[in-house]
Amino acid sequence: MGMGEIIMYKNNVIDFIARREQKKTDETISTKQTNKSADLVDITEKRAAIIQDERRAVKRTILTEFISAHVVIPSRGLQKVAIHDISADGIAFEFEADQGAFKKYEELAMRVYLNSETYFPFFVKVKSCRYLSDDGVYRVGSQFDKESFNSEALLHFVKFIETVSASLKSDSGDIIVSKLGK
Repeated sequence: MGMGEIIMYKNNVIDFIARREQKKTDETISTKQTNKSADLVDITEKRAAIIQDERRAVKRTILTEFISAHVVIPSRGLQKVAIHDISADGIAFEFEADQGAFKKYEELAMRVYLNSETYFPFFVKVKSCRYLSDDGVYRVGSQFDKESFNSEALLHFVKFIETVSASLKSDSGDIIVSKLGK
């Protein structure tokens, strides 16, 4: 190739947004003309929903196996609960139906245990409490008390859970090390 020569490459990238807009334009110009281009199916939203569902499933796994949570019931002491979901705004948890239900707007003291002895306390206000007959549990949706003394620690904890959950992998036992020390 000599200097000054221009090489032209064919662009094989499909511009979905332009095709979608062109399809809308074609449909409005004439309904009698047949559009011979292929139908365009945008799977971006569906893919994002599938990924979000997978992340939620993994997040629930880490929440139930990595940490434990308890609600403080004045007449009965600590009652273990299963964390269903957690976000910067609140926490949803489940507990056995035979323990009774909580009332909307009831304020609860909770504890998240990082091991058998170490926990941090926080307060929540019940937003909903519904009975799940298939599982025999109540699911409680609650909002964090952002004015409580541990709100900053709680925010960092939630961010930690969200960050770790986004990149979790399941161990399928594919890497096994044997005969160590030889």
